[in-house]
Amino acid sequence: MAAGNPGLTTGVEQNADVRRRNVPGARKSNGSVAASAVSDDKKNRSSKSQLQSFLAILDEWEFVIAPLIFTALSVFTRMYRIGLSDIVTWDEAHFGKFGSHYIKREFYFDVHPPLGKMLVGLSGYLAGYNGSFEFKSGEKYPEDVNYTFMRLFNSVFGVVCIPLAYYTARELNFRRPTVWLISLMVLFENSYATISRFILLDSMLLCFTFTTTFCWAKFHRLQKESFSPNWFIWLFLTGLSIGCVCSVKMVGLFCTALVGLYTIEDLWNKFGDLKMPKVVLAQHLAARVVCLIIVPILVYMFSFYIHFLILENSGPGDAQMSSLFQANLRGTEVGRDSPLEIALGSKVTLKNMGYGGGLLHSHVQTYPEGSGQQQVTCYHHKDANNDWFIYPNREQPDFSPIDPIDPLKFVGHGDTIRLIHAQTGRNLHSHHVSAPVTKSDNEVSCYGNTTVGDDKDHWTIEVVSDVASKDRSKIRTLTTAFRLRHTSLGCYLRAANVVLPQWGFKQTETSCVKDNRPGDVHAHWNVESHANERLPPGNPGSYKSPFIKDFIHLNVAMMTSNNALVPDPDKQDDLASQFWQWPILHVGLRMCSWDDSVVKYLLLGNPIVYWGSTASLVIFGLLISWYLIRWQRGYRDLNQADIDHIHYSGLYPLLGWVLHYLPFIIMARVTYVHHYYPALYYAILTAGFCLDWLTRAMDSKPRWALYSILYGVVIGLFVLFRAIVFGMEGSNQQWAHLNWLRNWRIV
Repeated sequence: MAAGNPGLTTGVEQNADVRRRNVPGARKSNGSVAASAVSDDKKNRSSKSQLQSFLAILDEWEFVIAPLIFTALSVFTRMYRIGLSDIVTWDEAHFGKFGSHYIKREFYFDVHPPLGKMLVGLSGYLAGYNGSFEFKSGEKYPEDVNYTFMRLFNSVFGVVCIPLAYYTARELNFRRPTVWLISLMVLFENSYATISRFILLDSMLLCFTFTTTFCWAKFHRLQKESFSPNWFIWLFLTGLSIGCVCSVKMVGLFCTALVGLYTIEDLWNKFGDLKMPKVVLAQHLAARVVCLIIVPILVYMFSFYIHFLILENSGPGDAQMSSLFQANLRGTEVGRDSPLEIALGSKVTLKNMGYGGGLLHSHVQTYPEGSGQQQVTCYHHKDANNDWFIYPNREQPDFSPIDPIDPLKFVGHGDTIRLIHAQTGRNLHSHHVSAPVTKSDNEVSCYGNTTVGDDKDHWTIEVVSDVASKDRSKIRTLTTAFRLRHTSLGCYLRAANVVLPQWGFKQTETSCVKDNRPGDVHAHWNVESHANERLPPGNPGSYKSPFIKDFIHLNVAMMTSNNALVPDPDKQDDLASQFWQWPILHVGLRMCSWDDSVVKYLLLGNPIVYWGSTASLVIFGLLISWYLIRWQRGYRDLNQADIDHIHYSGLYPLLGWVLHYLPFIIMARVTYVHHYYPALYYAILTAGFCLDWLTRAMDSKPRWALYSILYGVVIGLFVLFRAIVFGMEGSNQQWAHLNWLRNWRIV
């Protein structure tokens, strides 16, 4: 071998050019490989760049893409198998019936404002329902009632809550993981999903609670853009939402209080800004008065205006309204063909003109204490026990109401009469015996008969006003307001909103009040119906009752009836629950029969949502205490931006929870688990704040890992308890593993 080529024999590493064989095209081939490698590198870089661009687009449009995904999921959780149960479930018996009244245009009475029930009526109208179904609890829906559509209509309000929660969390300046968590907690909250699937008012109440909170948060973020178009729009929308939430249920007043407290604080801060011109301060005040007071009131009143406009026919709720209002309803018997002027011998019904007042009533039952005489009450339902004959007092000559020879004698201001109960023949009577409930008043009873009695049967008419005439010498059907003064005792016949015990059939106490208060409407009466064969028929219904008067009358009646919804100690209510049970998810609510043949639904929340949100209320309190203690010790851990964030994104949601929860602790009315649902939303927002604040110093990856676990737990528990939302078929023993607490009563 040639010595000049030692590398060929020793195997030492040689240069690539030395080792390369002299093959035609070899250099070209090697160049192609290099070029290919460069090309692949460019492709990889291009793919990576495209992926980054795609992720950047997703990041940029996350505020559109994420809520769309959440909303699509909410459509599933709120609407999947929504028509599975074909029976009237829980309070569908009430609100479906109210919807029927709107379709038939029959006047009814309920303790809630009309907007939500009008929307129920609209859903029935759009579904082609004719209003004939009675919506009896547990009854199967007939084929001609498209209850599935009506439920779907209602569920849309539940669906809308999810994007509202998402955008509210963004406006509260939470980080993206927190925004998603809050959205998922609302989306996969089992009780929210369940209650949105039926013909109820709660999903509408929640929806407008969410819109009010969102509009308030949006408006707050625009504080530095005062009087800009956007600022005015969101201030106006906040007022509009307040009007809507109050027009669904009176619970909306708590949401109003939250915005009101914020507004007071905001104006107080502006008042303390000496650099702000007084004209600008006045403009701020005027803008809020218009948008946050006048606009909500107009929305609320407009809902009642439409309510009165639609319900033009006589219906089951007539007796709650004034006689003049009833006389203008189609098909009413009030005032129809009634003689206009009242005479001795007339048979009348007397309506109390107080807000929520009923008809003067008596029955054969007696008082269990006091005089032991026949009871006299006020009653809202019409029957023969409301009829009374007008007789002369005992000092006048004998009188026969049917004797055509006796001249007609009309009664008016200053006349003293007797009122004789038509069914029992006893005289309306009062004496020095304390009323059964209002001990400071005299008892009113029925006593004696047309011949047996004394001067304590005498009542003197005192005319207060008359919309038809200034002549007080005659009282007139419907139009005359008068008082009845007891001639002997000087007290006045009165029926306020005091409810008698069960022995009085929960009817309104009627007493004789000793105070002479001419403006006390509960001591004002009018003749609602009038029969007298010797008098010609009149048309007292031609006089209209003013809208404002009807609006106030109905609202006072609603509040009075709502306050009367107290627990009955003699009756066990298996569905009722106590306020302390709600935040800890101590109890659920069965919405229907628990028979194996029935599709069963349970109002029960997602455990992690309930327990986590309740824990956050305590955690937030500890956080505030911690920073206050450190501040008192001279530490300055927080800058002004941090303080503002805690104030508006943490404290106000907590305040919203308190305002929606505390009243149910105070009020004596019967309560159920769904009364907690508006408060729960604010607890969820508080939970979001606590997590967002406590994880602010964490790196991105650990934070996302923590939130991913929470996402999984929220979704997982919803899936685990999905049967209580979508319907449990067959034996409830199949879900015994879900009965974590005995009070949940899943089995």
